[in-house]
Amino acid sequence: MTPTAWSLLGFVAWTLFLMLGIVSTRSVMVLSGKRAANDFPADRPHDGPPLYQRLLRAHLNCVENLPLFAAVTLLAISIEVTGLTDGPAQLYLGARILQSLTHLIGTSALLVQVRFAFFLVQIGALLTMIVRLAN
Repeated sequence: MTPTAWSLLGFVAWTLFLMLGIVSTRSVMVLSGKRAANDFPADRPHDGPPLYQRLLRAHLNCVENLPLFAAVTLLAISIEVTGLTDGPAQLYLGARILQSLTHLIGTSALLVQVRFAFFLVQIGALLTMIVRLAN
């Protein structure tokens, strides 16, 4: 597999890893009797420990951004020009993981700025791939 394909697989795996964190946290809450199994409606916010709330948001952020990354990387893979996207795709994945980890650590003003910097790196990497593919 190319680095671009590995980066896409890595993004999916990271999103799944965050989802497993959510499932584990919910399972502990239900099995310990702190919450009922139906206390986690998808159509409205629900309470939980601060780390759980940040985990939900980090996962949702991945879900929101994965389609954009997947569209660009799958295009590069399908037209066999991943040499144009390998570097930026790897950079994107690294910045995505670091953004999520920063989000999980906390929400201080400094951490929010660091998280935003990682997000800007992702935007730059995605734009780089788009421009390279368009030329």
